[in-house]
Amino acid sequence: MTVINCDMGESFGLYSIGDDAALMPLISLANVACGFHGSDYNHMRSTVRLAKQHGVKVGAHPSLPDLQGFGRREMKMPREELANCMIYQIGALKGFLDAEGMPLNHIKPHGALYGMAARMEEAAHAVADAADVFGVPILGMKGTCHERVYKARGHGFVAEFYADLSYNEDGSLNITRKHDAVDAADAATRSLRAIKEGKTKSVSGKDVAVGCDAICVHSDTPNAVEVARAVGDAVRPYLDAA
Repeated sequence: MTVINCDMGESFGLYSIGDDAALMPLISLANVACGFHGSDYNHMRSTVRLAKQHGVKVGAHPSLPDLQGFGRREMKMPREELANCMIYQIGALKGFLDAEGMPLNHIKPHGALYGMAARMEEAAHAVADAADVFGVPILGMKGTCHERVYKARGHGFVAEFYADLSYNEDGSLNITRKHDAVDAADAATRSLRAIKEGKTKSVSGKDVAVGCDAICVHSDTPNAVEVARAVGDAVRPYLDAA
Protein backbone atom coordinates (compact mmCIF):
# COMPACT_ATOMS: atom_id res chain seq x y z
CA MET A 1 0.00 0.00 0.00
CA THR A 2 1.07 3.58 -0.56
CA VAL A 3 0.10 7.14 0.40
CA ILE A 4 0.12 10.45 -1.46
CA ASN A 5 2.14 13.18 0.21
CA CYS A 6 2.69 16.83 -0.63
CA ASP A 7 5.30 19.45 0.24
CA MET A 8 3.20 22.41 1.28
CA GLY A 9 2.64 25.34 3.63
CA GLU A 10 5.35 27.17 1.70
CA SER A 11 3.76 30.61 1.37
CA PHE A 12 5.56 33.41 3.18
CA GLY A 13 4.07 36.65 4.48
CA LEU A 14 2.00 38.11 1.65
CA TYR A 15 3.61 35.81 -0.95
CA SER A 16 1.49 32.81 -1.87
CA ILE A 17 2.85 29.48 -3.17
CA GLY A 18 0.63 26.54 -4.06
CA ASP A 19 -3.09 25.88 -3.67
CA ASP A 20 -2.96 24.08 -0.33
CA ALA A 21 -6.72 24.29 0.20
CA ALA A 22 -7.40 22.38 -3.02
CA LEU A 23 -4.53 19.91 -2.51
CA MET A 24 -5.23 18.92 1.09
CA PRO A 25 -8.35 16.78 0.36
CA LEU A 26 -6.34 14.81 -2.23
CA ILE A 27 -3.46 13.68 0.04
CA SER A 28 -2.75 11.59 3.14
CA LEU A 29 0.47 13.22 4.37
CA ALA A 30 1.41 16.91 4.42
CA ASN A 31 5.09 17.83 4.61
CA VAL A 32 4.87 21.30 6.14
CA ALA A 33 7.60 23.88 5.58
CA CYS A 34 9.16 25.12 8.81
CA GLY A 35 10.25 28.67 7.95
CA PHE A 36 13.75 28.23 6.52
CA HIS A 37 12.89 27.78 2.82
CA GLY A 38 9.27 28.91 2.94
CA SER A 39 6.43 29.49 5.41
CA ASP A 40 6.28 31.49 8.63
CA TYR A 41 4.51 31.13 11.96
CA ASN A 42 1.11 32.17 10.57
CA HIS A 43 1.26 29.86 7.55
CA MET A 44 2.55 26.98 9.66
CA ARG A 45 -0.42 27.32 12.02
CA SER A 46 -2.97 27.66 9.22
CA THR A 47 -1.53 24.67 7.31
CA VAL A 48 -1.68 22.49 10.42
CA ARG A 49 -5.29 23.55 10.98
CA LEU A 50 -6.15 22.78 7.35
CA ALA A 51 -4.58 19.33 7.64
CA LYS A 52 -6.54 18.66 10.84
CA GLN A 53 -9.76 19.68 9.09
CA HIS A 54 -9.16 17.06 6.38
CA GLY A 55 -7.73 14.30 8.56
CA VAL A 56 -4.28 14.58 6.95
CA LYS A 57 -1.20 13.53 8.93
CA VAL A 58 1.51 16.19 9.26
CA GLY A 59 5.27 15.87 9.04
CA ALA A 60 8.05 18.44 9.26
CA HIS A 61 9.76 19.62 6.07
CA PRO A 62 12.97 21.26 7.38
CA SER A 63 15.43 22.95 5.05
CA LEU A 64 18.83 24.50 4.83
CA PRO A 65 18.60 28.16 5.94
CA ASP A 66 18.00 29.47 2.42
CA LEU A 67 14.76 31.44 2.26
CA GLN A 68 15.79 33.41 -0.82
CA GLY A 69 16.82 30.27 -2.73
CA PHE A 70 13.81 28.24 -1.52
CA GLY A 71 16.16 25.71 0.06
CA ARG A 72 17.32 24.42 -3.31
CA ARG A 73 20.94 25.58 -3.03
CA GLU A 74 23.50 23.43 -1.23
CA MET A 75 25.39 24.71 1.79
CA LYS A 76 28.33 23.32 3.76
CA MET A 77 27.47 22.91 7.43
CA PRO A 78 29.06 20.72 10.13
CA ARG A 79 26.97 17.77 11.26
CA GLU A 80 26.04 19.22 14.66
CA GLU A 81 25.06 22.59 13.24
CA LEU A 82 22.97 20.94 10.54
CA ALA A 83 21.21 18.75 13.13
CA ASN A 84 20.56 21.80 15.32
CA CYS A 85 19.17 23.66 12.30
CA MET A 86 16.64 20.86 11.78
CA ILE A 87 15.76 20.39 15.45
CA TYR A 88 14.96 24.12 15.63
CA GLN A 89 12.57 23.91 12.68
CA ILE A 90 10.92 20.62 13.61
CA GLY A 91 10.42 21.84 17.16
CA ALA A 92 8.65 24.94 15.87
CA LEU A 93 6.23 22.88 13.80
CA LYS A 94 5.66 20.48 16.69
CA GLY A 95 4.59 23.45 18.82
CA PHE A 96 1.80 24.22 16.36
CA LEU A 97 0.85 20.54 16.17
CA ASP A 98 0.68 20.39 19.98
CA ALA A 99 -1.55 23.47 19.93
CA GLU A 100 -3.97 21.66 17.60
CA GLY A 101 -3.77 18.33 19.45
CA MET A 102 -2.01 16.58 16.57
CA PRO A 103 1.08 14.35 16.62
CA LEU A 104 4.20 14.85 14.51
CA ASN A 105 3.96 12.00 11.97
CA HIS A 106 7.28 12.09 10.12
CA ILE A 107 10.26 14.14 8.95
CA LYS A 108 11.13 14.85 5.34
CA PRO A 109 14.17 17.03 4.57
CA HIS A 110 13.55 19.59 1.84
CA GLY A 111 15.25 20.28 -1.48
CA ALA A 112 19.04 20.48 -1.42
CA LEU A 113 19.15 19.05 2.12
CA TYR A 114 17.24 15.97 0.92
CA GLY A 115 19.65 15.53 -1.98
CA MET A 116 22.70 15.97 0.27
CA ALA A 117 21.44 13.33 2.70
CA ALA A 118 20.80 10.96 -0.21
CA ARG A 119 24.48 10.88 -1.10
CA MET A 120 26.50 12.28 1.86
CA GLU A 121 26.88 10.24 5.04
CA GLU A 122 27.48 13.24 7.30
CA ALA A 123 24.30 14.96 6.09
CA ALA A 124 22.31 11.73 6.48
CA HIS A 125 23.62 11.29 10.02
CA ALA A 126 22.67 14.89 10.82
CA VAL A 127 19.10 14.15 9.73
CA ALA A 128 19.11 11.01 11.85
CA ASP A 129 20.49 13.00 14.80
CA ALA A 130 17.50 15.35 14.54
CA ALA A 131 15.09 12.44 14.12
CA ASP A 132 16.49 10.86 17.30
CA VAL A 133 14.93 13.74 19.23
CA PHE A 134 11.43 13.26 17.82
CA GLY A 135 11.23 9.49 17.25
CA VAL A 136 9.29 9.55 13.97
CA PRO A 137 9.96 7.94 10.55
CA ILE A 138 11.94 9.74 7.85
CA LEU A 139 10.98 10.00 4.18
CA GLY A 140 13.67 9.36 1.57
CA MET A 141 14.66 7.52 -1.59
CA LYS A 142 15.32 3.83 -2.10
CA GLY A 143 18.89 2.71 -2.79
CA THR A 144 20.55 5.85 -1.42
CA CYS A 145 22.97 6.75 1.35
CA HIS A 146 20.20 8.15 3.49
CA GLU A 147 18.17 4.92 3.30
CA ARG A 148 21.19 2.97 4.53
CA VAL A 149 22.04 5.42 7.31
CA TYR A 150 18.50 5.94 8.57
CA LYS A 151 17.81 2.20 8.75
CA ALA A 152 21.17 1.47 10.40
CA ARG A 153 20.33 4.10 13.02
CA GLY A 154 17.00 2.37 13.74
CA HIS A 155 14.68 4.89 12.13
CA GLY A 156 11.54 3.98 10.21
CA PHE A 157 12.07 4.66 6.51
CA VAL A 158 9.36 5.65 4.01
CA ALA A 159 10.54 5.29 0.39
CA GLU A 160 9.23 8.04 -1.91
CA PHE A 161 8.43 8.19 -5.60
CA TYR A 162 8.21 11.63 -7.22
CA ALA A 163 5.27 12.02 -9.59
CA ASP A 164 6.31 15.47 -10.82
CA LEU A 165 10.11 15.20 -11.08
CA SER A 166 12.36 13.41 -13.56
CA TYR A 167 15.02 10.89 -12.62
CA ASN A 168 18.65 10.66 -13.70
CA GLU A 169 20.24 7.41 -14.86
CA ASP A 170 21.80 6.86 -11.41
CA GLY A 171 18.36 7.12 -9.79
CA SER A 172 18.87 10.63 -8.43
CA LEU A 173 16.32 13.41 -8.94
CA ASN A 174 16.47 16.45 -11.19
CA ILE A 175 15.72 19.14 -8.61
CA THR A 176 15.28 22.51 -10.29
CA ARG A 177 14.99 25.87 -8.54
CA LYS A 178 11.55 26.34 -10.11
CA HIS A 179 9.19 23.50 -11.01
CA ASP A 180 7.42 23.53 -14.37
CA ALA A 181 3.99 22.06 -15.07
CA VAL A 182 4.02 18.34 -15.90
CA ASP A 183 1.75 16.03 -17.87
CA ALA A 184 -0.72 14.83 -15.24
CA ALA A 185 -1.65 11.67 -17.16
CA ASP A 186 2.02 10.75 -17.57
CA ALA A 187 2.64 11.39 -13.85
CA ALA A 188 -0.25 9.05 -13.04
CA THR A 189 1.05 6.35 -15.39
CA ARG A 190 4.57 6.57 -13.95
CA SER A 191 3.23 6.42 -10.40
CA LEU A 192 1.22 3.30 -11.16
CA ARG A 193 4.27 1.64 -12.71
CA ALA A 194 6.38 2.60 -9.69
CA ILE A 195 3.91 0.81 -7.45
CA LYS A 196 3.44 -2.28 -9.62
CA GLU A 197 7.01 -2.73 -10.91
CA GLY A 198 9.22 -0.63 -8.62
CA LYS A 199 10.70 1.09 -11.67
CA THR A 200 10.59 4.35 -13.60
CA LYS A 201 12.24 5.68 -16.77
CA SER A 202 15.20 8.01 -16.37
CA VAL A 203 15.68 11.03 -18.65
CA SER A 204 17.97 8.83 -20.77
CA GLY A 205 15.28 6.16 -21.13
CA LYS A 206 16.90 3.65 -18.79
CA ASP A 207 14.81 1.93 -16.12
CA VAL A 208 15.82 2.78 -12.55
CA ALA A 209 14.60 1.16 -9.35
CA VAL A 210 12.36 3.25 -7.10
CA GLY A 211 10.49 2.81 -3.85
CA CYS A 212 6.85 3.78 -3.62
CA ASP A 213 5.66 3.72 -0.01
CA ALA A 214 4.67 7.33 -0.69
CA ILE A 215 4.06 9.31 -3.88
CA CYS A 216 5.09 12.95 -3.69
CA VAL A 217 3.53 15.93 -5.46
CA HIS A 218 5.00 19.40 -4.94
CA SER A 219 2.55 22.20 -4.19
CA ASP A 220 4.68 24.64 -6.21
CA THR A 221 4.28 22.58 -9.40
CA PRO A 222 1.94 24.88 -11.39
CA ASN A 223 -0.66 22.15 -12.06
CA ALA A 224 -0.16 20.34 -8.75
CA VAL A 225 -3.90 19.91 -8.08
CA GLU A 226 -4.42 18.30 -11.48
CA VAL A 227 -1.42 16.03 -10.93
CA ALA A 228 -2.50 14.98 -7.43
CA ARG A 229 -6.02 14.22 -8.63
CA ALA A 230 -4.81 12.17 -11.62
CA VAL A 231 -2.31 10.24 -9.52
CA GLY A 232 -4.91 9.57 -6.84
CA ASP A 233 -7.40 8.27 -9.39
CA ALA A 234 -4.79 5.99 -11.01
CA VAL A 235 -3.41 4.44 -7.83
CA ARG A 236 -6.60 4.37 -5.76
CA PRO A 237 -6.64 0.53 -5.39
CA TYR A 238 -3.17 0.75 -3.82
CA LEU A 239 -3.78 3.63 -1.43
CA ASP A 240 -3.46 3.05 2.29
CA ALA A 241 -6.83 3.78 3.86
CA ALA A 242 -5.37 4.14 7.37
